[in-house]
Amino acid sequence: MNLNNIEILTKELKSTKDFYGNVLNLPVTECDSKSISIKIGLSTLKFVESLKKAKPIYHLAFNIPENKLNEVIKWCQNRIELIKKEDAVLITKFETWNANAIYFYDNNDNLLEFIARKDLNNSETETFSSKQILNISEIGIVMDNPLEFGNQLIQKYELNLFEKNQNNEIFTAIGDDNGLLIIVKTNRNWYPTETPAKSNWTKIELSNKNQNNTIEINE
Repeated sequence: MNLNNIEILTKELKSTKDFYGNVLNLPVTECDSKSISIKIGLSTLKFVESLKKAKPIYHLAFNIPENKLNEVIKWCQNRIELIKKEDAVLITKFETWNANAIYFYDNNDNLLEFIARKDLNNSETETFSSKQILNISEIGIVMDNPLEFGNQLIQKYELNLFEKNQNNEIFTAIGDDNGLLIIVKTNRNWYPTETPAKSNWTKIELSNKNQNNTIEINE
């Protein structure tokens, strides 16, 4: 499954353009007074201006080559502050997913993740650059009943549960290593932070089994 286009809200269009364009060195493909689009490998991330008082906070993950995690950590040193544990960069090892990940925040306080999935066999020999941020691999969705909602998506769009995950009513994953819908229970903290998950408007354009579908999540 591929997450082709993701649309989320922001209250900070100008600083968002600076963060993704200048800090992460990703191409800004569209920009106007109400939205900005960022090319992230094979995916596009569009930020739409939010007029609501509350700040919308999301979780997204980006796939990187499976052999580049240490290089990414060095690449981040003078750009962004990675989340640490006991003064060392937190590297989370997902044994059942056969993947390792690091975490950081963007200018909107969205929780972002670089994840290296070994089963994708996508190693690179060139020195890491932003061109090796391959795609949006995860978008977080917040629901009161994650497994129930996940099963609704499966039936409606012919999707699949992520077999490597222990799917339940707290945390359910739909898709595969290329693209995942991460559905979590309302107020569950976004790992590895103390930030409770809240539902925010999200628009997801994905492709799966030669079918294109659009999923819109309302607050």
